[in-house]
Amino acid sequence: MEPRVKGFVQSYNRERGYGFIVPLGGCDPVYVERDDIEGDPQVLSEEQQVTFAIELGEGRMAARRVRP
Repeated sequence: MEPRVKGFVQSYNRERGYGFIVPLGGCDPVYVERDDIEGDPQVLSEEQQVTFAIELGEGRMAARRVRP
């Protein structure tokens, strides 16, 4: 299991169910989809702090198991 990191939501489109998270100390945003958000409701807000695991997704790094 990958280690969890902290970060902040850069943007999140509630209608389309995807967005980007910037890891603390990092500068490159990581892609996130609604299905990877744990708990209810499965939505995020800009500048919200979250923890997550980073994995290689379809051609890019992606946030998995995101917890608000």
